[in-house]
Amino acid sequence: MSRIRRISAVTVAAALGGTAFVAASSPALAAGRNGVCDSGEFCYYYNSDNKGSLSDFTGSVADYGASQPSCYDFKSAGAGKGVCVKNHAASVWNRTGKTARVYFNSNYGGRYQDFKAGTKGNLNSGLKNQNASHQLLSSTPPSQCKTDGTNSKLPTTILVYRVSAGRVDRVDFKTYVKNVLPNEWKAGWPQESLKAGAMAVKSYAWYWALHSTRRTSWNQCFDVFDTTSSQVYKPGSAQQRTSAAVDATWRTRMTRDGKILHAQYCSTTTACGAWTDGNWMSQYGSRDKANAGWTYARILKAYYRGIALS
Repeated sequence: MSRIRRISAVTVAAALGGTAFVAASSPALAAGRNGVCDSGEFCYYYNSDNKGSLSDFTGSVADYGASQPSCYDFKSAGAGKGVCVKNHAASVWNRTGKTARVYFNSNYGGRYQDFKAGTKGNLNSGLKNQNASHQLLSSTPPSQCKTDGTNSKLPTTILVYRVSAGRVDRVDFKTYVKNVLPNEWKAGWPQESLKAGAMAVKSYAWYWALHSTRRTSWNQCFDVFDTTSSQVYKPGSAQQRTSAAVDATWRTRMTRDGKILHAQYCSTTTACGAWTDGNWMSQYGSRDKANAGWTYARILKAYYRGIALS
């Protein structure tokens, strides 16, 4: 269903602190994943002893997805190319500067095996072909309901309520943003529009990581829904162009009076209606302004009143 037809739901979304959305593009895989195990990446191999097709990652991933076309798959030539990574890896090469922890379950759960920075190795018998998530351990991740983010420091993770699955996942923050943007902005739009979208998606999530008091019906805390009640999050949906926009703007903050902006957006200025008050951005409007040569910073300042980018 197109997002313009869905915009009538924005009233419900707004009541929950949410946004209205642009129709999603077809699923694709994460940016930077080119089948080459570059410096700074964590890589799985389909076979033992670092043989067969490989799949490279730049960050933690809580859920690889279990089927094509949306799963994280093995990318390079060799045995296993195109196979989903989940429950099909036999060895790893950790080229990051952090300890990499491979888990039996999604969402960093169950038994695990650690690989120190720079090491290669085979997954043990309890994890070979039974790998469901991995985490780069630069520090101890936050626990329970608290975030380690502040108005000047990005959170490392965000609590996402997976509505259909009936659970709450703690997701690496950058991974979350990369797997939201292509579901909110069309990946084929101009790069400056995508950068504006990346800033809005990040700022919205950052705000709720700092301020959420939400709880599920079973009293588990969370920051955002994975649906149109907040922002649409689909693991494994990141695309090259949208992820490039996230990377390009990652260290830029959008604040008002020194505090992270609760950035909201909807499909068009008409759809935004009464909400065009300096707190909402038109998604299609960002596209049109980018096509007219506007930079993402100019686009953001046109829609969000009194903001600072730093």
